[in-house]
Amino acid sequence: MRCEQARQIARHALAHQAEGLVGDALIVVSELVSNALRHAGGVTGFSVRIDGGTVVIEVADASPQLPRSPGTPAHVPGGFGWALVNSLSQRTEVRLGPHGKTVTAYLAL
Repeated sequence: MRCEQARQIARHALAHQAEGLVGDALIVVSELVSNALRHAGGVTGFSVRIDGGTVVIEVADASPQLPRSPGTPAHVPGGFGWALVNSLSQRTEVRLGPHGKTVTAYLAL
């Protein structure tokens, strides 16, 4: 799955019930999917849904490596994705499983 495919799925899932959050949700989707592509060999699972008053975004990959915000020198691009996901989300979770991890971001409606 590419970032654009994931954003299209998210746009469709949120079109009528969470229009005010679409921008933030698309940033979170892009960051989580691009992190899975860049650092974990690709996306093995993806979903976006509304659960009560919360947008739930889940991205799974095959790596057991936990996401982190490394200390990145100012002259090096990148390194801000996980911090950005956490700042836009009400909360985040990382669940390790036998085949990698699932990162879940919760955005309040």
